[in-house]
Amino acid sequence: MTENKLYADVPAKLWNDWKWQLDNRLTSVDDVIRLFNPSKKIIEGMKVATKHFRISITPYYASLIDIHAAHCPVKAQAIPSAKEGDFKESDLHDPLEEDRDSPVPGLTHRYPDRVLLLVTDVCSMYCRHCTRRRLVGQEDRTFDPKFFQQAVDYIKEHEEVRDIVISGGDPLMLGDDKIEYILKTLRAIPHVEIIRLGTRLPVVLPQRIQPSLIKMLRKYHPVYISTHFNHLKEITKESTKACTLLADGGFPIENQTVLLRQVNDCPHVIKELNQKLLAIRVRPYYLYQCDLSMGISHFRTSLGRGIHIIEALRGHTSGLAVPTFVVDLPGGGGKVPLMPNYSLSRSDDRAVLRNYEGAITVYQEPHQWESICGHDPACGKEKNKARKGPGMLMTKPHTILEPTKRILGPKIIE
Repeated sequence: MTENKLYADVPAKLWNDWKWQLDNRLTSVDDVIRLFNPSKKIIEGMKVATKHFRISITPYYASLIDIHAAHCPVKAQAIPSAKEGDFKESDLHDPLEEDRDSPVPGLTHRYPDRVLLLVTDVCSMYCRHCTRRRLVGQEDRTFDPKFFQQAVDYIKEHEEVRDIVISGGDPLMLGDDKIEYILKTLRAIPHVEIIRLGTRLPVVLPQRIQPSLIKMLRKYHPVYISTHFNHLKEITKESTKACTLLADGGFPIENQTVLLRQVNDCPHVIKELNQKLLAIRVRPYYLYQCDLSMGISHFRTSLGRGIHIIEALRGHTSGLAVPTFVVDLPGGGGKVPLMPNYSLSRSDDRAVLRNYEGAITVYQEPHQWESICGHDPACGKEKNKARKGPGMLMTKPHTILEPTKRILGPKIIE
């Protein structure tokens, strides 16, 4: 039998079967009522929220919920709230403009050398802060071979693409045979070097990470795993085991935490989370500002809160535990890193800098120096030259960059 009280009558063999977990998800307001007997306020809130975004919670993740706690971080991410029906003027249907940068269905090509490949719209759990809720949980569209082949043809034609992020939905919701077909096809493209799997299953359905899956994935290295822990409470013996299997299989694991109001918007919470992640061989990678998706404004914090958290981490814990705080700009502007300002002043030959303690130091710069740039074979390669943005000014100093479009809210004005 399982150790948790909510599912005490479930045999361990079933509990550890990921397909049983999927078959027994909470998918309705009535399911949540039967398991938790929540307050009338929570019930009414769920009824409002589910008009806009469905419920799906795995038994495993449900077992971590304290339904009566005012600020249970797991409850906030899993149980629908009436606040999801409160739409703000700043909310956007597709805040990252992924559809605009999609040359073929399911593929987004925004950055020069990498693409985002969406292979399914299905997740094991519908996170209440989901940024892709315009797609995920709507029609449960699974893997489409026709769309995938169109994406493969596009990647083959664009030799600058060397890095593919496979996401969805959650790609590990597919069966091993379909995942292998995707990986084998992509790995056969000569210029594809890096494959990343974006998955939250180690957090919400760790039973999916089985030795058979690891054995299959290992054939297609280098494969990186991007996962999504938001709070220390999500690090359990089950999620630790899943991450151990992945790490032992040779998969670097990076974590992308979303900054969520009243869930983890505290430097102490993020510090504890990141230190524990390192202990289970998961590298804190990004701290994301919560996106401007419809119905999740109650999760968003100020940008200043994220900068404050980074300030509280830098120098106060290992650099390995300090992620990059980023905001994904609306209008398809991409990720912009934000951090505290450690440079106070600069002149031609010196800089005034401060450290994490507030100590101010003058750093003397050399009067003359010569860069290696231009003297190494890498400098002459056409693929390394910047095509967009300020980077191209380094090689074309007389170029003037002028904006041709102005982004105003959800509209682009020519």
